[in-house]
Amino acid sequence: MKAVQFSRFGGPEVLEIIDLPDPRPRAAEIRIRVRAAGINAGDWKKRQGLLDEELPQTLGYEAAGIVDEIGDDVRGVAVGDRVFGASPYGAAQAELTVLSHWAPIPSSLDYVRAAAIPVAAETAARSLDQLGVTAGSTVLVNGASGSVGSAAVQLAVQRGARVIGTASPGMHETLRSLGAEPVAYGEGMGGRVRAITPSGVDCALDVAGSGVLPELVELAGAPERVITVADFLGAQRTGVRFSRGDSGRATYALGQVARMAEAGRFSIRIGRTFPLAEVAQAHRVGQAGTVRGKLVLLVD
Repeated sequence: MKAVQFSRFGGPEVLEIIDLPDPRPRAAEIRIRVRAAGINAGDWKKRQGLLDEELPQTLGYEAAGIVDEIGDDVRGVAVGDRVFGASPYGAAQAELTVLSHWAPIPSSLDYVRAAAIPVAAETAARSLDQLGVTAGSTVLVNGASGSVGSAAVQLAVQRGARVIGTASPGMHETLRSLGAEPVAYGEGMGGRVRAITPSGVDCALDVAGSGVLPELVELAGAPERVITVADFLGAQRTGVRFSRGDSGRATYALGQVARMAEAGRFSIRIGRTFPLAEVAQAHRVGQAGTVRGKLVLLVD
């Protein structure tokens, strides 16, 4: 099969499309013929050598496609089903990939949008769980217009929470359509939040890594009421929790979001798509941050 791989660390130019042996699913896994694969910041962090020192490495944590092989002890899915899900091996940007967690693609989603969901949905749900967001909570999402941020907004609203989301003014109408109360980020953000919730918020989630953790702590009242998925050093300085998946993942979110999407209550913004062969250019665009929305590789 064709797959994305790199054998040295560096810029996008180190990425190659090479032939690798076809993967086989183990027990409780399935294999799909990939139609689309999501791109995340973790991909270029891996490529730069920031996450794992081993070489060579493959890329891709999420994909959507058609089931073509089923491992032992798997129920409820058949060869030919359309599914989206998460690769436990970081090898989803390929013609074939193995998934350890998956959900059926609802009729309302195409492969591109389905492939964009798994990482955003799991990260958002895990963070909301760790914050204890329930009906009646008031939660601030910093960076609410991005993939993870918008997923957090929609999942928190689904739980019955009041959601305040920071974004540039041009994204405020979009946030309102998702159920959030928008405020502009940047200098004075804390005051703007206080203007609509004078007593502050119950908790805050930072997905932007924009250096506002001290303000979020002040608004939430304590470091333990704030989680970041984007500012590791800031978390160390402020005592805020940094959420990562090594303490358990919210994989249930895949099925939840599939049901929400089918009911018209979940959406994700696609910024741009690229053929698999143009993965290096996709990395350049993603790192430049000039495109709003998720980047997705088209494999078929």
